This record gives sequence, structure tokens and C-alpha cells, in this order.
Amino acid sequence: MTREHEENRGHFSSFLWVLVLSCAGCGGPEAGEPPLASTAQALVGDSLAGLTSTQRALFDAGRAAFLEVESVADGLGPVFNEKACGNCHSVGAVGGSGVQFEKRAGRLTGTTFDSLSNEGGQLFDLFSVMTLPAGERTTIPSCTLPPNGEPVPADANVIALRRTTALFGLGLVDATPDATFIALAAAQTAAIRGRAPLVPNIAAGHATVGKFGWKDQVPTLFQFSGDAYLNEMGITNPEFPSEQVPEGKSSFLTTCDGAPVEPGDVEDDGDDVEAFTNFMTLLAPPPAPNITGMAHSGSTLFSQCGCDGCHVRSLVSGPSSIAALANQTYQPFSNFLVHDMGSLADNIPGNGDVGRNEIRTAPLWGLHLVAPTDLLHDGRATSVQDAILRHDGQAAAARAAFQALPPGNKNNLLAFLAAL
Repeated sequence: MTREHEENRGHFSSFLWVLVLSCAGCGGPEAGEPPLASTAQALVGDSLAGLTSTQRALFDAGRAAFLEVESVADGLGPVFNEKACGNCHSVGAVGGSGVQFEKRAGRLTGTTFDSLSNEGGQLFDLFSVMTLPAGERTTIPSCTLPPNGEPVPADANVIALRRTTALFGLGLVDATPDATFIALAAAQTAAIRGRAPLVPNIAAGHATVGKFGWKDQVPTLFQFSGDAYLNEMGITNPEFPSEQVPEGKSSFLTTCDGAPVEPGDVEDDGDDVEAFTNFMTLLAPPPAPNITGMAHSGSTLFSQCGCDGCHVRSLVSGPSSIAALANQTYQPFSNFLVHDMGSLADNIPGNGDVGRNEIRTAPLWGLHLVAPTDLLHDGRATSVQDAILRHDGQAAAARAAFQALPPGNKNNLLAFLAAL
């Protein structure tokens, strides 16, 4: 598999999870096992309410794996963005957003985009094993990678950042049928109609709807886990068995891989990928907001301005072997579709046929947990109002409606968003 095909992300199907959580030793609900007693609403970073004791144990073990710091001996590198999942996903609680930004680049010639895969692209990791203290890289004495990560090639003329996104509640999204997202797109008016893109689903062996990542590059949380393990930390696994090739130079794999494996083998046998998936699948959504006063008026304005045409308030998950995920109504404030966002986009295409100007509708639940000075996909917005005013393309009409509001109404709408 080439690096270009390994762009499935970052910073996310129900059928797959029926398999994963019902396999021997994977912690599917035991016969007759009752759910744990729980409060009505989980705290930020806690598990879903109503899990069985087995499922809660899976969540706790997955959380520990999510926080584990990887080393060269574990297969970290040769290039990577962080040494632990929890180092990036940490704002608000473990599993939250982060202050880190991936770096993506390529070369645009007319309307043709080259991911520069022969030079290491389109993802250029922030660190290399040479960033680590000398005592942590004794097994790679001949490595000559730059210590400040993977350099962007000189022939790149498009460079973009991608902010780490929060993972809260994504098990509900994973458990939502593809047909739901396809129907959401069909129901939108032509002016704002988004797309539920079909992207390669490795486990299924065919394309399914992309739901996760800024470009909907990833169809399932399981694939998201394997992809991130490789591309964010450099650790190969059954779904992503080929090492990253820094700068496109295979010689770096010989001198800079501190955990070489036999041909056809991988650095993680799948246990860690499964643990990460368990954690994300069972991670609760952000607590429901308290909408009162100005925020209550702002909620009405949110609809009047057309914001909820894309930032859909409520969705319903489908069948699941996990009762806490099955047929649940949840409030992500997103349709998880990609839309043409005009000047807001970053000129870098996603997986499948996702275009350079398309970006997934960002979920707004837990918005108050995100650093307010690093909003939108690349952190270009310094406030929620700034983020609204930078909306373009299919969101231009909603932006104009916000701009036309009297100052008091704008404040009410912003108060509503601040409560999410």
C-alpha cells in the first residue's frame, strides 16, 4: 500500500463492530450480563452510560493503551507526530481535541494535485526518531534523519495544517448506518447539498461512506485506529502493514527503524488497534449543553440563519451489539457530509473523490472545550465569530445571514454556540 493510499485519517461501521466486540476475548456482552448502574449523563472523557461490566473493562483497557507512550523498541517512527494517542487528543479530557496540527503538502498544477508520494507526502510528520534523546535511540546509531521531522519538498506549492479533532461520542457516529448520511445529503436543498463520499473500507473490502477526518477520509473507527497508528506514530499493523518512507527514501527504513520485523510481519499484531477502537467506540459524547437565556434565543437564530442546514442537531444511530449505542438519538450538530467551502478549503484533496474545496461539517458538540483561538480545520480562526465569518462556498448564505443580524442577536447566537 502506498503512502498516498494511507492518507485515511485522522486526527473515522456498525457491522464491523458487531464482529469486533463479539469475537472471542474481545469483550462482547456476556449472556444475561446487566448494564452497570450509571448516572443519566456521563462526564467529559467518561465512558457511555449503561455499559456492562465487560464493556467498561474494555473501555478502561483501551484508555490505558490510548495513553501509552510508544518507544523506538515498540516501532515508533522513523517519523511520527506524537508518541501517544493521548498526547494529541487531550483538550477537555482524554479523547478530546488537541493543539497539534498535522502538516500536509503537495503540488498543484492547474487542477491536478500531486501528493508527492515519491517524496514522502502528502503527510509530513512533525518529528523523527532523531528528535528523541540519545538514550532512546541506541538501536539506530546510523540514522541521519533530520531531527525536526520530515521536511516539506521544495517543489510543494500547497501546504496546509489540520487540527487534531475530538473523539467524544464517535461510537454513535460509527454505529449510524451509511444510509442515514446518504439520506441527509439527498434532503438538503441544492444550494447547500453535501456529499456522503464513498472511501475504501479495508475490512469490508469495498468502499463505504466516509465519516471521520476533516475530509471524511475514514469510514470506521477501526480503520481510523490502524491508520493513525501508522501515520501518526509509524507503527505498522494488520490493516496498514507498510512502513512510512520518510522523504520517499527507503534507505531510512534500514537505518532508522529501531524495531525491524520479519517480511510480512507487523509491529502491532492488532491488539493495540483494537484497544484504541474500544476506547473511542465507548467514549461518551460531550454532556448536553444548558441552553437558557441568551443561548435559548440564539438557538432559534441558529436555525433562522440556516446553520442547522449542515450542522444538523440530532441523528439516530442504528442497530449495535452494544446496547448503549443501539438506536440512540444524539446531538452532534453535524451531518458529517463534505461540502464545497470555497476559500475556506485548503486545496488538498481527500481520499476517494473528495475534492480540494470540500471539508466535512465539523461537529459542534463540545465546542466550548476547543481552544477558542485555534478554530476551523487549520486554526486560522481566532474566535467563534471569526470562524463564522470565514465560512464560504455552500456556507456563504448562512454567513451572510449572521452578518445581517443586529448586534444583540449576534451575541445571542454566539452565546448559544458557547454553550455547546
